[in-house]
Amino acid sequence: MMRSMSFMVAALTVASAAGNESPVVQSRPGLTLEGARRVLAAAEAIALKNGATPAIAVVDEGGHLIALHRLDGCFAAAAEVSIGKARTAAMFKKPTSAFEEVIRAGRTSMVALERFTPLQGGVPLVVDGQIVGAVGVSGAASAQQDEEIAHTAAGVLMERKSQ
Repeated sequence: MMRSMSFMVAALTVASAAGNESPVVQSRPGLTLEGARRVLAAAEAIALKNGATPAIAVVDEGGHLIALHRLDGCFAAAAEVSIGKARTAAMFKKPTSAFEEVIRAGRTSMVALERFTPLQGGVPLVVDGQIVGAVGVSGAASAQQDEEIAHTAAGVLMERKSQ
C-alpha cells in the first residue's frame, strides 16, 4: 500500500512538473506544394524570358525534394545539380554562391562534405523571416544566370509572405 502511494505521488509530481515545462514542439511555417509551384512558375518565366532552359528544383527546409522542372532542351545532369544546389542552400541556410567563394579562397576541404553542391544557383526560400526551403537552378547560360533566376524565383515567396 505504501509503495502504491509513493508511486502515485511521484506520478503526480512528474505530471505537474511537465505542465510547467517549455513546449517541446515548435510551430513554424512550412513550404506547401502550391508554394513550390509558385517558385517553379516564377523561375520558369524568368528563364524563358531570358532564353534559358534550366532545371529548377524546390526543396523543403530539410532539403527534401518537393518539385522539379527540367525545361525542354536542358541537359540531363542539370536536374540532379539543381536538386543539389537547392538542398545545399536549405541545409546550410545560405546561398550556394557563398560556398563557391569560400572554396575559391582556398578552403577546398568543404568539397569533401556529402551531398554538398557548392555551385552558384541555390537560394534559400524565406517566409516571415523563416527559411522554409530553397530553390536550385542549373543549366542556364551561366552560373550567374542560374543565380539570378533562383533569386528572382525566391522573391515570389517574400512578396506573398505566409498567405
